[in-house]
Amino acid sequence: MNVGAHVRGGGQLVPSLEFGVEIGATSIQIFTQSPRMWKPSQYAPEVLATFREAQAKHPTITDTFCHATYLINLASAELELYEKSVECLTHNLSVARGMGASGLVLHVGSHKGAGFDDVVRQIADGLERALDRADAAPSGVVDCPILIENAAGSGGTVGRSFEEIEFLIDACNGDDRLGLCIDTQHLWASGVDYSTVAGAQNVVKEVERTIGMSRLGCLHFNDSKIELGGNRDRHANIGEGTIGAKGLAPLVGHPQIRDLPLLLEVPGDGEGPRVEDVAAAKKVVAAGVKLYDGGSPRLSSAPRLSATRSVPSKPKPSKETAATKKAAAPKKAGKKVAKNTAKKSPPTPKSAKRPAVKKVAKVIKKSTTKQSTTKKSTKKN
Repeated sequence: MNVGAHVRGGGQLVPSLEFGVEIGATSIQIFTQSPRMWKPSQYAPEVLATFREAQAKHPTITDTFCHATYLINLASAELELYEKSVECLTHNLSVARGMGASGLVLHVGSHKGAGFDDVVRQIADGLERALDRADAAPSGVVDCPILIENAAGSGGTVGRSFEEIEFLIDACNGDDRLGLCIDTQHLWASGVDYSTVAGAQNVVKEVERTIGMSRLGCLHFNDSKIELGGNRDRHANIGEGTIGAKGLAPLVGHPQIRDLPLLLEVPGDGEGPRVEDVAAAKKVVAAGVKLYDGGSPRLSSAPRLSATRSVPSKPKPSKETAATKKAAAPKKAGKKVAKNTAKKSPPTPKSAKRPAVKKVAKVIKKSTTKQSTTKKSTKKN
């Protein structure tokens, strides 16, 4: 198992590895700049190089992930905020690539009630601009992916279902540089009950059906202060929330999940994950593994998205949308899908009409209705 944690970053970066060691983590996640400020942190090339070398040679920390700034909103109707968001994401990705990170986790943002259909194209444009404009990774280092994180479902947040994330990736022509980060608290709050083996298997099947398990780069491993289907982002320490240790075990112990980096974002005693939080998380994973290894034959683990491999695009859905039609271009074996070279326009004010993705709402609504049947009861440990 690989139980990690979000830890302090700092100007020199290398100490973050030792912060992880202190609490027993085997992977870490850091912010590349203040999560609630636009001002970017500037890192000298030698600082990034020193971190890459330290990470590559570290005896216990296997992966470093970066988390993009919370202020980013690629779904905003305000042109100034949208452009600042693209610029900030581009800088965060440049730093993550310079560090040799395994992925940059991103909250896409909120459409503020405009509707998912109306923002798909502008979000895809923002993602593509950041991927193409960010500084390339140093020689010998593969560019890390942007990992889109599922949302808890409040307000107009984007990414509240796997279908929404699927549409975003398809709108980017199935770009190999896009992947998924699943947050266990957000998943629970959005109404997905994985507290049984059957429920956890359904989650894995749904990811494979929509996005593809090969794009899953990591999990955020958190308990929840909010009830099942509560649609709010409120993390709790492992075993102290409404999911509970027994409710988390089936998902994190699943054969296709257990070996991924499982990153704690729990409050601890107010300062983030502690030694005891990592220890509690490892016990939950071990309990989850027993649920599968003691029963049916063990399934083979899917290869995970990382900075050392490329992910093949999954087959396109049978129902094409306006935003995903460009993904239908034939792809040559071993080569990247040809990108649309037409010049993209920035988003227009809310009063103007944007290109919309047809039929998306119908699919999302169907999925949401299906998920809502799981909201009738709250699982407590």
